[in-house]
Amino acid sequence: MPWWGTLLGGTLGYMFGGPLGALLGAALGRNFDRGIKITDQQGTFGAGQQERVQAAFFTTTFSVMGYIAKADGKVTRDEIAAAESIMGQMQLSAQQRKAAIKLFNEGKKDGFPLHDVLTQFRHECMRRRNLVQMFLEIQIATAMADGHLHASEKNAVYQIGAQLGFAHADIEHLFNMSGPGRTTGTHKQSLTKAYDILGISKTASDAEVKKAYRRLMSQHHPDKLIAKGLPDEMIKFATEKTQEIKAAYEQIKESRGKG
Repeated sequence: MPWWGTLLGGTLGYMFGGPLGALLGAALGRNFDRGIKITDQQGTFGAGQQERVQAAFFTTTFSVMGYIAKADGKVTRDEIAAAESIMGQMQLSAQQRKAAIKLFNEGKKDGFPLHDVLTQFRHECMRRRNLVQMFLEIQIATAMADGHLHASEKNAVYQIGAQLGFAHADIEHLFNMSGPGRTTGTHKQSLTKAYDILGISKTASDAEVKKAYRRLMSQHHPDKLIAKGLPDEMIKFATEKTQEIKAAYEQIKESRGKG
């Protein structure tokens, strides 16, 4: 967690201001709402862009998670448990977990500036579309973790995805990838689900199947996402996605006698 240590150690060369700075400042008990400039260990201004993106990703992930949980007007114990389960999977440190919970609670508040938060998040991520897609996939996984996806939660995800530049069909594919019937452990999913994961129809040619598989594997490659700014703590999601994509591809090949 280099970015987290850098942040707490006061060596992050430039921390964002704006709504993300305000949220992170509230979670850490520091005043980031106007932005801060401090020198790094070499005495120069400007920390690595990657650390900045990682901080933005962490802040947006957990605050928006709280917003979606409150989308139906209340946050249930199951939704809180789902969020805590996600935090547990990430193996957050005690300090990170405390900050994540505070960010989640900020997102639940009336008047949470969703539009401004997403606008800044998209700006911080620049053209890292695959990184933003992983953010959406984490939100969808959390919303579906309790086994009950409310219409208001789904609508909130569509709203969020649209602001981040994703078409309705793209978001629908992400829901299909995360829905019931995914591969878990050694259990096979349905063949229909395998096609849903790859985002193709059963009539797709072998070449189209392979193309979809390679595209999705490239989008979810853990090393590529880390390089683009995915916090190390969230790498498990990318790894699980690649495993699901590979399992779907192998199942389709086997059904076609190509295995």
